[in-house]
Amino acid sequence: NQFVAITQLLEKHYRDMQDVEFTIEKGKLYMLQARNGKRTAKAAIKIAVDLVKEGLISKEEAILRIEPSQLDQLLHPTFDSKACQEALCLAKGLPASPGAASGRVYFHAEDVVAHAKQGEPCLLVRQETSPEDIEGMVKATGILTARGGMTSHAAVVARGMGKTCVAGCSQLRVNEAAKTIDVDGRQIHEGDYLSIDG
Repeated sequence: NQFVAITQLLEKHYRDMQDVEFTIEKGKLYMLQARNGKRTAKAAIKIAVDLVKEGLISKEEAILRIEPSQLDQLLHPTFDSKACQEALCLAKGLPASPGAASGRVYFHAEDVVAHAKQGEPCLLVRQETSPEDIEGMVKATGILTARGGMTSHAAVVARGMGKTCVAGCSQLRVNEAAKTIDVDGRQIHEGDYLSIDG
């Protein structure tokens, strides 16, 4: 009860959600540090709404607390959190452009274009993209590269298009000629379904 009372007092004083560090020594609670807590875009909106409901901030202040970049994150598709917990994560890369995408794997831009014309959701998977891949990048639901970083061709172009991209996923062994991905003892073939979360 003492801990809850103190954290509520801190939240009321700072008028924001708090990240607190504490210790209990010989049955006594010691507060070591408190600071405004970090949060995702979705959490920032929920916290701002809750603070308005509690009368700690005005609606105007709540709006000003939401960064434009956080709003941008919310405009991209996301996976259901329960589905993410149940899914098998094969590899991790850099979240080069936000959003979630699922589709059939294709390794060449022209294949993405051909299958997308048939209404098929496609992921363009490459070692790294180049300007020659642009048409496939436009038609793909998402882009996945084994090499590259946040300023790579794939990342910059995908962000500009508002397209999901995971770049620099170094655990992937992409064989564009054989049209396969080897990862974590598994092999993914062209046409297999895959999901990415930027």
